[in-house]
Amino acid sequence: MDQATPSPGAAQHAFVKGVHGIRYQVTDVARAVAFYTRHLGFRLEHQHLPEFASVSLDGVRILLSGPGASGSRPLPNGTPQQPGGSNRVVLRVRDLPELIRELENAALPFRNAMETGPGGRQIQIEDPDGNPIELFEPGGASSVPANRTADPRSGAS
Repeated sequence: MDQATPSPGAAQHAFVKGVHGIRYQVTDVARAVAFYTRHLGFRLEHQHLPEFASVSLDGVRILLSGPGASGSRPLPNGTPQQPGGSNRVVLRVRDLPELIRELENAALPFRNAMETGPGGRQIQIEDPDGNPIELFEPGGASSVPANRTADPRSGAS
């Protein structure tokens, strides 16, 4: 089934009108903006430093909330909202091994080695606050065996 096709019988929700963005907690909004715009090609949409900024790519918006932002306040039980975790933005890329080399040259941190599977290949990097970003190259972009790559960041495919 096409992913853009609504479920049978699905009706528009009375209150939910769409996806506004994905919020990431960051400790330094200006540093996060520089990371997303310089290394990943996002466009700065709005910023109110030092509390908040939004960046976008291909219609997807990431909301960068610093310590002073309303979206960063502790939860009612006192639990602080903080960067990190395993949920992540997935960016579709081309020539993943070459992008890995570029990001390694910029000394960016990787969370894992490049993985190869039936749908394509992927690797995770972290923004300056430890929020994960998955870089995904769909299968068919190049001839890649449908198993894990032995040396993921060597560029060997």
